[in-house]
Amino acid sequence: MKRRFAKCAVEITKDISAPGAVQLFPEGDFTARDGRPGAGKSWRLTEAAAGGIIRAAARRTTPIVIDYEHQTLEAKNNGREAPAAGWFKALEWRAGKGLFATDVDWTAAAKAYIDAGEYRYISPVFSYGADGTVLELHMAGLTNNPAIDGMDAVTAATFSMASDGLEDTMEELRKLLGLPDDATYNEIVAAVKALKETADTLKETADAVNNAAAKAETPDPAKYVPIATLTEVRNDLAALSAQVRDKEVSGLVDAALADGRLLPAMKGWALDLGKKDIVALKAYIDKAQPIAALTGTQTGGNAPTGGGGALDDTALAVCRQMGVSADDYKKTLGAA
Repeated sequence: MKRRFAKCAVEITKDISAPGAVQLFPEGDFTARDGRPGAGKSWRLTEAAAGGIIRAAARRTTPIVIDYEHQTLEAKNNGREAPAAGWFKALEWRAGKGLFATDVDWTAAAKAYIDAGEYRYISPVFSYGADGTVLELHMAGLTNNPAIDGMDAVTAATFSMASDGLEDTMEELRKLLGLPDDATYNEIVAAVKALKETADTLKETADAVNNAAAKAETPDPAKYVPIATLTEVRNDLAALSAQVRDKEVSGLVDAALADGRLLPAMKGWALDLGKKDIVALKAYIDKAQPIAALTGTQTGGNAPTGGGGALDDTALAVCRQMGVSADDYKKTLGAA
């Protein structure tokens, strides 16, 4: 619903039965003497519309201000102070009369002005729809510039606030923020502030993530190396280590075979053990005693007897020490 703003001045009337009551709007249609809100148009306040205004005022946590000559609206432009003349919150619809503020708390200065007749009119600032229906009451001010006729003991003035564009913006904001059509200016501002706080929080989070990502993409080469490079180096080291180990194992086995600490038949076993656990191979070879008889032939350089001859005492001692049978030992000699 499109809204516009206006100021309306109503003559202050004294209600002996309710001294704090002030009429703000007349009932029904009303216009300004200068032709506002436009040719063939009028403002309108019905009991139903007044009900929405009354409920909105009741939801406020602070009362509605009455200032002097709408200085609250002009303070940003002229730099002057905007003292309050009074405050109110309770509104009441009076059939045949209109909308009244029933709990106006005037300041001492304002009371003096009113009693002396120096201020005679109360001018509410309100928003209204495209059909002229009054939608919301924003504030009010004491004024001496009446412009509306036709109400019981009431005259009023209206001034354009050049805010049609502002209300269009407010209407769009209500839609974007998901607020009801009767959301007040202060409610819109509160929603925008909450949205900004959320946006600020999200921006801080996004900045932190981006900074972390940037640091991860450009690591310090003095502290970090790429995973691919590290993997390649590890593979190269593993291959080199295997070569060194195999060479060392071959050297250990050859030496043990040469001095008799290993039988020729044990060569394959010793090489496999060394590749799997070189420490265990070294321990075995270190404990084994060299056997001189295994460093040469048992036949004194003559051809073996086919394995059928008896072993001498030295050969038998070797068999006992190595835990092999005499026949296996003779087979080894035959293969040597």
